[in-house]
Amino acid sequence: MEKTKEVVYDENLHFEHQNWKSELDFWKDELKTFNNRLSELVSRYTSKEVLKQLEHYQNEIALHIGIIQDLQETIEEHEESIAGHSQKGDESMNIALVNTHMDFRKKMETQRQIYAQLKKGFFRFLTKYM
Repeated sequence: MEKTKEVVYDENLHFEHQNWKSELDFWKDELKTFNNRLSELVSRYTSKEVLKQLEHYQNEIALHIGIIQDLQETIEEHEESIAGHSQKGDESMNIALVNTHMDFRKKMETQRQIYAQLKKGFFRFLTKYM
């Protein structure tokens, strides 16, 4: 039985990187607006319970901003690897680079879920105190 190989092209990985970069940029902008909302609430409430929740979300937002920056840096590093690979004249990726890309895809999927949970909790919090 003949085994077929799937070819993964640089341009397809680059396209996915561009989509991820746009998604991460959107999250960063969204987190800025979340921080602005928290700033509004800080001036309205003095309750320790509310302030504790505010601090929790401020910490979560700061954490997510750091994660986003790390993900963006990883994308840039992978883009450089792809560019180096392309300069060699190869149109398709080697197994190691494809595996790295697939691992990163899983990280993005996980981060989407984590971010969605943050948003869900944050909007519940806003609904309660805005």
